[in-house]
Amino acid sequence: MITGKQRAHLRSLANGIPAILQIGKGGINDNFLKQVDDALEARELVKVTILETAFLDTKATCGQVAELLGAEPVQAIGSKFVLYRESKDNKTIEI
Repeated sequence: MITGKQRAHLRSLANGIPAILQIGKGGINDNFLKQVDDALEARELVKVTILETAFLDTKATCGQVAELLGAEPVQAIGSKFVLYRESKDNKTIEI
């Protein structure tokens, strides 16, 4: 569990990164979870966009994906959310 101050720091870091993953009408499936898992291991901080065709709630989806992958939800605004998980091999972010 991260503190509010750590979450604020991660939000500031996430502000400058582009969304690298998208959830479409297929929703959350095993392939998408594998991609997010790999991206979290490589980058630690990942921004995801939910397309309009997915008809998913951003905060609920963020929480669900974070729970499935053991990550921390950082931010969920509009159709984008940010996840953080400390990397085992490529630790780059100090919080």
